[in-house]
Parts: sequence; C-alpha cells; structure tokens
Amino acid sequence: MVESTASPLSVPSVVFSLVALLCISVVVILILRHFLPLRSTPAYLLVPVFFALWLPASMVLLVPIDLASSAMVDDDIDARGIWLPARALKVSWRINYWLTFALTWFILPILGEYSDSGYRAAQAKLIDSLRANAQYYAIVFGSGALGFIYVLWSYGHFSTSLKSTIIALAYCWGLVLVIYLMGHGLVSIPRRLFRSANISGRLRRIQSQAPRAYEKMTEAEMDLEDLELQIGELSRRKGGSVSLFEDWVEELVDMVNLPESQPARDSIIRGTGDRSPLPNVITEKYLAELTRRFVRARHAPASKKLDFGKASPAAGFCDRFTLLTPYTRYLLHYRLVPYLQSGLAVILSLASICIVWSEVVKGLLPQLSIIRYSVVHHNVADKGQVGLAGQAIAALWMMYMCAAALISITEVKVWRGRALVRRNTAPESAFWYASQVARLSVPLTYNFMTFLGGVYKDTAFYRFLGVLIDLTPLGKWFDYLFPAFILLPVCATLFGLYGRARRAVGFGIDVLDQDDEDEDDGPTRSWREGRDLIERELNGTSAAIRARRTGGPRAAPILSIPRAPGASTPADGPTTPFGTSPSAGISSNPTTSYSRRHQTSTSARRAALPADDDDDENFFESLGHRMRNTFETFETPKWLADLGQRITKPKWMTGDNNYNGAGRSQGQGQGSDSGAGADIRRWFGGGRGEGRIRL
Repeated sequence: MVESTASPLSVPSVVFSLVALLCISVVVILILRHFLPLRSTPAYLLVPVFFALWLPASMVLLVPIDLASSAMVDDDIDARGIWLPARALKVSWRINYWLTFALTWFILPILGEYSDSGYRAAQAKLIDSLRANAQYYAIVFGSGALGFIYVLWSYGHFSTSLKSTIIALAYCWGLVLVIYLMGHGLVSIPRRLFRSANISGRLRRIQSQAPRAYEKMTEAEMDLEDLELQIGELSRRKGGSVSLFEDWVEELVDMVNLPESQPARDSIIRGTGDRSPLPNVITEKYLAELTRRFVRARHAPASKKLDFGKASPAAGFCDRFTLLTPYTRYLLHYRLVPYLQSGLAVILSLASICIVWSEVVKGLLPQLSIIRYSVVHHNVADKGQVGLAGQAIAALWMMYMCAAALISITEVKVWRGRALVRRNTAPESAFWYASQVARLSVPLTYNFMTFLGGVYKDTAFYRFLGVLIDLTPLGKWFDYLFPAFILLPVCATLFGLYGRARRAVGFGIDVLDQDDEDEDDGPTRSWREGRDLIERELNGTSAAIRARRTGGPRAAPILSIPRAPGASTPADGPTTPFGTSPSAGISSNPTTSYSRRHQTSTSARRAALPADDDDDENFFESLGHRMRNTFETFETPKWLADLGQRITKPKWMTGDNNYNGAGRSQGQGQGSDSGAGADIRRWFGGGRGEGRIRL
C-alpha cells in the first residue's frame, strides 16, 4: 500500500477523481432541476437534498478506486487503474458515511415534517416536526438500546460496542430494504424493456392507464375545491375566534386567489341546508391542518392536464425539436429502437441472474460468484488485482444495482401518496425520496463489495465499516445469509404473486405490477375509453376539429378545468372529455364524501362515452350487439322506398281510426311522411317512433 499523499503518481488519479465529482455534481443539479423549480425552492430544501443525492453517487466512484488502491502492489503501480492514497480514502469514507447517516436518520426526516407542517412560525413548525417524528425516534432508539445491550454483552468494550451498535443496526435495516427493493427491480427493469419493445402493447397500456390518471386528477381537483370553499367561508367570518388569526386567514385567501366579490360561491354555500363544516371555535391547530391539507391538494392537481410527452400540446420547444424527418423517425422508433430495447433487456436479464446468483452463493460458496470474476481479473503475489477494466465493470454493476433498488421505490406503493412530479414535487416528497436514496446507499455498497471474496477485506471501507458489522456472530451471519432471501421478491415479481395475493385476501402491499396494469377493471377501465380520452385531449372536441378545418376560432382546451366551482355554470362552462361539467355532481357541502364523488364521475363517464363492446362479453352478447347495430344503421334502398309509398298499408297496421283509405291518416300533411314513411322499419314499429308494435 502506498501511504505517501505527495506521490506524483497519484496526481492523474486525483485530477480524474475531481473531474468525476464535478460531473456527478452537474448530474445531481440537473436531476433537482427536473423535479424542483430551483429559483423558487428555498435553500433549506435544495442543500440537504443535493447532498443526499451527491454522497450516494460519489460512492459509485469511491468503491472502484478503493478496490484498486487496496489491491495495489508497490512494484506494480503502473499496471493499476485509478488509485488514491490510503489516508485520503479513509477520510473520504468517514465523511461520506457520517454525513449520509446524519441526513438519513435526523436531518431529512425533521426537515420533511417541517416543510409539511401548516404552522406559520418557524419555532412552531420545528416543534410540530419533532412531535410528528417522536414515534419514529422512539422505535429507533428502542431498537438501538436492545442492540447495544447485546453487543456490550458479546464484546464488552463500551465505546466500540456503541459505535458498532449504531453502524450495524443502520446497516441491517438498510439491507432489508435493499434486498426487497432490488429483488423487485431486477425483474421489473428487463420486463419493462421487453414490453416497451412491443409498440402496440405499449400503446394499449398507455390507453388503459389514461382513464385512471384522469379520474385521480378529477378527484384531486374536487378535494382542492372543497378546501377552497372552506377557506372562502372562513374568510367571510367576522369576529369571534377568527379575529385572532386574521393575518393567517388572509395568507390562505391569497394562496387561493379568491376574488373579492364571489356571488356564485355565496349562492352555493347559502343555498344548502347542511351544517357548515367549519368548527364553531377556530384554533391554531385547525388552521395548521387546513394549511397542510391545502398545500398537499394544490400539489396533487398540478397542471390539470394529461401529459403525453412530446405529443402533448403543452410540450416545450426542446421536446418538439428534432432533426429527423417523419420517415427517419418512423425507421428509428419502429424499426431500430424496439430491437435495441430487446437487446438491452436480454443483457440486463443476464445481469439480474448473475446478481441473484451471487447473492445466494456469497455466504457459503463465494468462489462461485460470477461478479467476482468479472471485476478481479488476475492475481499478483497471491493477491487479487483490480485494474482499470475491473473498475469500470464494478461501477457498471453498482449503477445497475442502484437503479434496480431505486426504481422500485416509485413502483411499490406503500407510502402516503408521495410522488415525484416534474417541476412540481412537494417539499415533503422531495425530502422523503432523498432520504430513501441515502438510506439504501451504504448497505447496497457494502453488499456489492462482499461479492468479491477476500479482496474487499483489504479495502479502507471494510476496515472502517465491515469490521464493526462483523464484530458479533449475529451481524456476520446476517450479512452472509439474509441476502439469499432476494429470491422471495424476485419470484413474487416474476410470477405476479402480488396481484394474486391482493385478489385472494383483499389487502396487502400494493405493488404497481405490470400484469395488474394490463387487466381491465370494467367499463371505466377500458382501453377504448383511454383511447377516446387521449384523442380528445390531443385533438380537441369534434367542434374544435371542424373549426380548425374551416379556419374558424379554435375551441378552448377541454381539460382546462377551473378550480372555482362557482366561476362558471354547467351550462356555459367548459366540459370534460366525457361531456360533463367539472362541477357536475359535486355537492354544495364541502364535506362531500369520496365515494359519492367517485360514483358521480364514474356514472357520468359511462353515460357519455360511446357504448363499446366489452372485452369480457361472451359470444352471444357480442352477436346480439352486432345484429342490433346492423338493424339500427340499416338504410332503405330508393327502389324499396318508392315501392313502400305505392303500397297501401292495411288499416289494422296503421292503428288509426281516422283512416281515409288512401294510405294516410286524415289531418296528416303531404310532406310530413317523407322522412318517416320512407323507412321500412316503421312497418314493424321501428324507426323514429317509440319502439312499440301496434296491433
């Protein structure tokens, strides 16, 4: 091991490391810019989230450098790749680990609840955040106390036992999450690529997801309207307990942007006989909860539009700009991209198999690990060596394992409505996702290093972290044997066991499984409904299409739904893609139940959409629908219509007592029967009548 920090041979490696860290910083800033508006986001949010992403990303750089530096022989320096002195690696790992530890367990949870608190004062926000995290910290410190007693009894040294307890418990909890999430992602990523290669299937899945997304958007808008009604009524209260919080109420009104004169809202609220949802006494706690709910609801229906990427009317210039012609784009997306996706899916499938196999055999038969032989290429003086190629391969393995674990966070829906939204992610959601990235980084990094056999025990990371994890037999065997349980999430995702378990017992962890997405949940989940919805969003209504063809004024976007329920009446207001007003079916009482609103929106969509055949109907139902459509769309030929006019209908067939014997009823105009009488279906009671046969 080379200990001199002034060695000239390490200068290129130092320069490369600094440039790589700079590139990582730029990538992290671009990720933050994608999900957060940088100019309007406060510093207390940007700085912790930046380091929560930057520190785990730097571990992907530190691990290959640590492997090459620890395996280096003094007389074989030129044969190695990027390396750093041992002292620099030790300091880097300490700073990286303890900053990540502080962000994961203290800084990000407290700031997350702080940003989600509805109180105005900073001190009140901090107290509310500590109160919200009290149960979380009680569980953490309780588990830590039990672990400390066990380590102290096993090892005996107080300072080492305390440090080992903190590191080992944090590692074990993170390893549990890593194994579960990574097992799900190792199957999900190749499967997603295989299915994306099928263009028609991908389009069908997008169409089937559009109604569900639109329904969630509509429900979020209804929740926002209910909260706006409460704030509007709160602003009209004068005197009493409201006078103590006038400034707070004015801030809420400014956030809602309520107009000064609002007769429509007043008429809606006063026209009901229901009791006001506002309490008689307005307290600080009530206003804080109202503010919290309003901020969350405002982030939920962000743009009030369905986003279809580059095809969306709201797509920017960069999304629409392309150098390819329509034909070359066809060749690229229809001929080339599907084959590239299929090839990449095959490669990642093999990589997933190698990772799962290495997890299973690393505890008992580490010499059978495939990843070990892909990173450690040769031995020098009975010591495994990691060169530049091995460093690059190790970085690729780590990036794929990180991607598999992190992508599962967005698919496994066990969290409280958090989501990553482009340029509109809620602060609490940003803190939470950043904390998960930081929590998974250290266990995933050390778990990868254990694939390499005895090579990793010479690294600076093992001397700092690994010796404390292996301090007790329980921690050592847990690190070796527990990763074999990765077979459980792999099999559950591969064979769709999540959906089967949920259908069998009716509850459980909700996983966004691709198999469940393809299933049709009924008429409201039909892909045809999604197809119509997408077409109407992209092209507008039929009136708008005719106006564009004739050069007339273009209709307003049909999904630009106003939030204020009194701003426009259902008669003259904008309509949804299903032909209903956005305020239709909303009770004037702001405390309308979720089930009633859900039933109203669903029934309106069923009534307004064309009655397409269901995929689940049997043969006889399908045959009956086809025969009915055939008869209803039947048009009588001209010669048969003329023959029908010349034939005199019997009196018993007309059902008219004032029959004049000339084939017409008395008092009937000569031209009134030109449209209806020419239809042969009227002879059998059909056509434009009431559908009854008169005998």
